[in-house]
Amino acid sequence: MSIRIGIDLMGGDYAPAAPAQGIASALADLPSYVSLTIYGRSDAVSDALQGAGLNPSDFHIVHTTQVIEMGDSPTKAMNQKADSSIMVGLNDLKAGKIDCYISAGSTGAVFVGALYTVKPIEGILRPAISSLVPKDNGHHGLILDVGANADCKADVLVQFGMLGSIYARCILGVEKPRVGLLNIGSEPEKGNIVSQAAYNLMVHNKSVNFIGNIEGYDIFGTRVDVVVTDGFTGNIVLKTAEALVDMLMSQGVRNELISRFDYQSYGGTPILGVNKPVIIGHGVSSPAAFKSMIGQAIQIIETSMIEKIKQALMPEMIADEKN
Repeated sequence: MSIRIGIDLMGGDYAPAAPAQGIASALADLPSYVSLTIYGRSDAVSDALQGAGLNPSDFHIVHTTQVIEMGDSPTKAMNQKADSSIMVGLNDLKAGKIDCYISAGSTGAVFVGALYTVKPIEGILRPAISSLVPKDNGHHGLILDVGANADCKADVLVQFGMLGSIYARCILGVEKPRVGLLNIGSEPEKGNIVSQAAYNLMVHNKSVNFIGNIEGYDIFGTRVDVVVTDGFTGNIVLKTAEALVDMLMSQGVRNELISRFDYQSYGGTPILGVNKPVIIGHGVSSPAAFKSMIGQAIQIIETSMIEKIKQALMPEMIADEKN
């Protein structure tokens, strides 16, 4: 078995130094069957690797001449910056030259680029971006979507539950993930029209362990493992939590739960619903975050997470064909 991981060395606020240092930190625990392909301007890549105490000749370096900036339009950047580290890396993933791609660059550019290169899995209505959520029992849960899809129809939310369940089983080790629909009340009739319709669909969906509606105070508790919501709401939840933690830490508040809100502990999360693994990191990803993303990439491939999503969709597609 061999695993080839592609890493964008030009993406992120602290690139290229942070990803290079993350690679150096990960190498000690990296299995011999894992190889790294690095994307970026060759001179900057070589300098960053040497600065991290690494020998550039030990890596496969793919020279790229452009960088997609955080303020660039994702759709325009795809065409105008085709030789960027993001687009070249995603195209190599599509071509099978690497098995997973990691970037802490523009979230929009990576997401849109993935949709147009590796493409959504057949049957997926809308791929999602998720985020890990620390629980008060020491474990993690998952929330999705957190920004990719501001408006969602009921059937899209149902698929988010399925995607989140597979991720929770493969990566978080939860045997039977409990899926909850984020709402303003626990009763079935609560919420807007979309929430009510999604509830009715999820109740009858045997592919997920649906426990019903949940409220905001359930997100960090032990009642639910996968929180399903639209990207508009999910993004607000995520950034509110991050802001609250930043405020507490700035006041000198420190404890084990707050420390687990640190993105460095998990690095990033994959785009769920595309044909090949693409992991998006936080823009301010540190070396520790990149090390975590490399570890997660190996997990995703070794647990065959993408294949399990495809298998889970087969019954739905057969049912659609019969109808």
